[in-house]
Amino acid sequence: MRDQQGQISVAGAAGAASQAMSTVVEARLSRRGVLAGGAAVLLAGRLPAAAQASLPALPFKEVLAGLDETDHVPEGFERQVLIRWGDPVLPGAPAFDPKMQTGASQAQQWGHNNDYLCFVPAPGANPPSSRGFLCANHEYCNSELMFVGLNAKDMAEVRRKITREMMEVEMASVGGSIVEIERKGGQWQVVAGSPHARRLTVDTPFALTGPAAGHARMKTGEDPEGRTARGMLACCAGGMTPWGTWLAGEENIQQFFTGKLPDTHPEVENHKRYGSNGRFQWGKFVNRYDVAKEPNELNRAGWVVEVDPYDPKSTPRKHTALGRFKHESACPIISKDGRVVVYSGDDERYEFIYRFISKGRFDPNNRAANLDLLTEGTLSVARFDKDGSLTWIPLVQGSGELTADKGFASQADVLIDARLAARRAGATPMDRAEDIEISPTTGKIYVALTYNDRRKPSEVDAANPRAESRFGHIIEMIAPDGEHTADKFRWEILVLCGNPRDAKVGATFHPATTENGWFGMPDNLVMDSRGRLWVATDGNEPKKTERGDGIWVVETEGPARGRSTHFYRVPAGAECTGPFFTPDEETLFVSIQHPGEDGPSYPPFARFSSADDPATRWPDFKPDLPPRPSVVAITRKGGGKIGQ
Repeated sequence: MRDQQGQISVAGAAGAASQAMSTVVEARLSRRGVLAGGAAVLLAGRLPAAAQASLPALPFKEVLAGLDETDHVPEGFERQVLIRWGDPVLPGAPAFDPKMQTGASQAQQWGHNNDYLCFVPAPGANPPSSRGFLCANHEYCNSELMFVGLNAKDMAEVRRKITREMMEVEMASVGGSIVEIERKGGQWQVVAGSPHARRLTVDTPFALTGPAAGHARMKTGEDPEGRTARGMLACCAGGMTPWGTWLAGEENIQQFFTGKLPDTHPEVENHKRYGSNGRFQWGKFVNRYDVAKEPNELNRAGWVVEVDPYDPKSTPRKHTALGRFKHESACPIISKDGRVVVYSGDDERYEFIYRFISKGRFDPNNRAANLDLLTEGTLSVARFDKDGSLTWIPLVQGSGELTADKGFASQADVLIDARLAARRAGATPMDRAEDIEISPTTGKIYVALTYNDRRKPSEVDAANPRAESRFGHIIEMIAPDGEHTADKFRWEILVLCGNPRDAKVGATFHPATTENGWFGMPDNLVMDSRGRLWVATDGNEPKKTERGDGIWVVETEGPARGRSTHFYRVPAGAECTGPFFTPDEETLFVSIQHPGEDGPSYPPFARFSSADDPATRWPDFKPDLPPRPSVVAITRKGGGKIGQ
């Protein structure tokens, strides 16, 4: 999601170092090849022919960097728009009509701004990659691009003109969707009438689990027991568990709430930690979105959600043991001793990276028991030190400063106020920690840090080595001997992003990276079976990078480590999200969010973009249809693995 959170700058962040950037980069970049050839070669973008010939060949011809009104794949590939905002999901859902939208119809259709995707093979699918359940987060919606006839000139006017009926469409467009899909004759299609099809909206009941369930701070007038929350809000990235459930991380929850608490209210500090609110005006019509009327409702969002796509009648859950913050992701792995580890980043400037370790152990023969593994365990937060070590600090009530006199009377308080607890514990404030993925070949953990243009020179540290970082970087966390439950890790910087030809930026891509191959603002990640990192970006635009968002492929090992190659480009105004491979890696699913947003940043358009006058009408390109967030399926012509 585009950064619009109004984050709170934290001066004097804990652990800040005053090292010069060049010293930090030299000290903490991997010594295995990112700087091979010397800084002069890197900045010039040239590599000797003999060195170039020694590198592994690219798996595809690179897409040109740039920006226009459509999307682009490499030569030899094709892309198919699989499902779009408004397409039917549930049996009997009406066809999309942009001029006749209702909350009731949208609740049966594919939602807006699809983000994280996962593909879960269907029972009996042969081969497993031929049929399955596609799960998608619908993070939020762009009202200005949804309602034909609104005729607003800016976002302030959009907010003034939103009616209750429009709000009902907005509310139904957020949440999640599950559709069954199958591949026939080389094309993917949605299985109409599938009993597994499901829409999750802001009105869907979610069971609360873990230490915060039933706590007084979770109780509302609608739910006096504090054990059932309605809706999944602002779900950005996520993960898929080893037992085949879909995890979604609730992120920018504050945007759905309006109202203000009195300065003396006990939740004031908690609410401030989530920045400004009121992007949507739901609180004008529904009391639970007005914090002045329901101050605890905000505490019931910001969790990791688990949904079982195999059981369409199951109640999805919010797991409070994993902590409450702006979860960009929830990346699970089974440790050597069978416990489940989940990594998650908090997507806001100066926030943290977390790790959850389950109390119970994974049982490959007992799926029912595995479904409870995320209800109990230990949450920790990361401290990065300049010597390359990483310490996981447990967030346990009663330890350190997490005591009653500091405002943490119970473990529920620690988890509800995980951000406050992490700062008290001495965690390292990061440059917007977004998606996290684990290499299937090395077990190393990769974290996308999108950017932090507010970091001051006095706040620079080894893990966040650039002041006013506008382009972000990617960190590599290394568990000792692959033991993900260890208290101490090592860490390296894989790449500092931005234009490596601009010495002031300090980017560190491999010198073989071409002019099309560098990128900024890394966001969503996925790994292929060869251990290459596929990076989807959020924030590339002509004013910053002279290119649109898309997907770049980064080598993580060997002589080409740090080399980046441009694979896919999205339309003007769009963000590329949710990349996910089928098990055979012959299809890459990608979410395209908010095509046509931010018209002034697209020079050929250069004005406010709306449903009536959009910067692009992708993917339909019909004069009576607005731009539509969609899921794209990318394949090789003639078949074969995407990255072979």
